[in-house]
Amino acid sequence: MKILVTGAAGFIGANFVYYELGAHADDEIVGLDSLTYAGNLETLEGAIKDGRFRFVKADITDADAVERVFTEDGFDVVVNFAAESHVDRSIEDPSVFLKTNILGTQLLMDAARRHDVPRYHQVSTDEVYGDLPLDRPDLLFTEETPIHTSSPYSASKAAADLLVQAYHRTHGFPATISRCSNNYGPYQFPEKLIPLMIANALADKPLPVYGEGLNVRDWLYVWDHCAAVDRVMRGGKVGEVYNIGGHNEMRNIDIVKIILEKLGKPESLITYVTDRKGHDLRYAIDPSKISAELGWLPATKFADGISRTIDWYLANKPWWERIVSGEYREYYEKMYGDR
Repeated sequence: MKILVTGAAGFIGANFVYYELGAHADDEIVGLDSLTYAGNLETLEGAIKDGRFRFVKADITDADAVERVFTEDGFDVVVNFAAESHVDRSIEDPSVFLKTNILGTQLLMDAARRHDVPRYHQVSTDEVYGDLPLDRPDLLFTEETPIHTSSPYSASKAAADLLVQAYHRTHGFPATISRCSNNYGPYQFPEKLIPLMIANALADKPLPVYGEGLNVRDWLYVWDHCAAVDRVMRGGKVGEVYNIGGHNEMRNIDIVKIILEKLGKPESLITYVTDRKGHDLRYAIDPSKISAELGWLPATKFADGISRTIDWYLANKPWWERIVSGEYREYYEKMYGDR
């Protein structure tokens, strides 16, 4: 198959590129990314050396650029990872979230329709469901849970999901949607909880924890997520939503303490800060549907995944140190500036 992966230089998108190249020897991939602050072309350095991968710098909200990509390549599948995703940033400035996450999705789908792409897959988030109470561990998000968003970020992703479903109903558009829990693993931008805590701990800097750190997330190792998306885009039923969860519910404060223990750092580095506005209490996904229909289950226990993740950040300090310093933004110019 020939696959267009948008958001390919981001955390999950890049991992998906590597997953597909490794799992399907006959596939070709075009990776599209606008290389905003969270997109790092250096992450794709290994893929760029593979003759089955081609990178295109473009924004999914640029209709002309999107049309050129679809005209140059005939795709069997479009997988849309491209999104603004940091909740704090969405609270400060929601406009770019609405533009990228909603209008960008619309432009991609319109291009896919014009070029008769057989399958479009929208990568979404469990945050569209809102949150669950801390004192009801029996409650889980299912595909039938009503949408109830808490932030401009989750509202923009929910709007995109509804648009995808509307295209399917109105046009018979061959789309699927997956909603995942919190991902962690290699190449995650160090504004998110786990890489931020690792980086700060290694530098003996304060580790900022919202409120009392009691918020619960269902943690999903990124490689397991990639395997699930691969299953859905190849075998999922058109028009359906699939929840992808890790069966790894953890309180934020416990995650932070695990990281400190593994790095041999003191808990005195923990600094409690004013809680995020509208901070969701608990996320927990029931992945029964994808398990029953497509045979997917998360393969990575949290204890193993967090150890692999910490080891990766220890072994790849130059990658995230360049991000922290801002030098990673120069990589594109080094690679493509004279081309």
